[in-house]
Amino acid sequence: MKYGVTAATGKFGKKAVEYLTELVDKEDIVAFARNVKKAEKSLPAGIEIRQADYTDEKGLEKAFTGIGRLLFISSIPGGSYPRDKQHLNVVQAAQNAGVNFVAYTSFPHADQAKSPLAADHKITEKALTDSGLRHAFLRNNWYLENQIDLIKGAFAGHPFQYSAGEGRVGWALEREYAEAAAKVLVTEIPKTVYEFAGNSLSFADLAKTIAAVSKRQFKIESLSDDEYRGELNKAGLRDAADILLMIQNLIKDGELTENDRDLADVLGREPTSLKDALLEI
Repeated sequence: MKYGVTAATGKFGKKAVEYLTELVDKEDIVAFARNVKKAEKSLPAGIEIRQADYTDEKGLEKAFTGIGRLLFISSIPGGSYPRDKQHLNVVQAAQNAGVNFVAYTSFPHADQAKSPLAADHKITEKALTDSGLRHAFLRNNWYLENQIDLIKGAFAGHPFQYSAGEGRVGWALEREYAEAAAKVLVTEIPKTVYEFAGNSLSFADLAKTIAAVSKRQFKIESLSDDEYRGELNKAGLRDAADILLMIQNLIKDGELTENDRDLADVLGREPTSLKDALLEI
């Protein structure tokens, strides 16, 4: 059985490959990357690397030849080649190449999510369902690393600002999502949907834990959207303000609240505590 990992030079992909080496023989792992030389420098020795680009369906089909199980890591949005079309290329290539199973990194409750951030994932999940391929949707909640600037600022004593109100987030470390993905890939009979998340916490909870860990005093400010936009503008983040506000609002609306135990169940342990995760990052 050959196990493939797409986007293998990204942080998630590299971690997934590393965890996969603990579960199966290196000879059975194939990493896919746009830049093979870059992959050779960053991935464990002994891993087969094949060139593959999400914008090249025929190239993907050739690269996927002989792959039994594929970890399909979603691409980064906002490029000149639309992400939904990239993803449809991967699905079609996997189908044509005879891949037996695809584990796809998706969005929390993608089938119900209202946020525009979920749109490409909805399209991809539907394509996988319609393709007839055996699949699992790995609906990853938020990486704690997504808040790194906010966390670093608070550790330095800067104000901790947010506009998500009492909205809760299932923060967990990116490496734990990657580990869970690798474990699902080798699971003989996986579930169709995994809602992966840590314990759901509010920004106030995050701020209190940062204060306890850092032993620093900083102002915690729950702002209105207009106030938050004003602070983003002051910080020189005017161009990113719409996206950052969108994320705050989807949290406020409860789209990242998660009480499912899938991540802990697949890892076989509780995810790293928020205190220890903050120290780690």
